[in-house]
Amino acid sequence: QLHLVESGGGLVQPGGSLRLSCTAPGLDYYAVGWFRQAPGKEREGVSVSCISSSGEYTNYEDSVKGRFTISRDNAKNTVYLQMNSLKPEDTAVYYCAAEGTGYYWSGAIRMDYWGKGALVTVSS
Repeated sequence: QLHLVESGGGLVQPGGSLRLSCTAPGLDYYAVGWFRQAPGKEREGVSVSCISSSGEYTNYEDSVKGRFTISRDNAKNTVYLQMNSLKPEDTAVYYCAAEGTGYYWSGAIRMDYWGKGALVTVSS
C-alpha cells in the first residue's frame, strides 16, 4: 500500500507560481501523474502531467505545456509539479497518483494509488 501525501497548494494571483509536492515511502519505483478537479466538475481522466519512475520520460496536457514542469527526486521519494504563469482556470484540487509498472501512463484508469489532493486557487 502506497500512502501519497500532496503539499504546496494555496492561493496565488494570476501569473504567479506554486510548487506541489507528492511524497511516499517507496515512490521511486512508481510512475506518477498529477490530475486535477476543477470546482463543480469531475476529476479529469487524463493527467495534467506525468513522469516515469526513472524520471526520464514526461508528458504534459496541452493547456499546461510551457507553464508546468514535472520532476522527481527519487532519493527523497518525492515528485514535484512546478506551476508557473498560473491562470484562474488552473484553479482545482490537484491529486497525485502512482502507477506500479513505472511507465508514464496519462490515464487515471491506469493509476493504482491516489493522494487526497491539494487545493490550488488562482485569483486576484
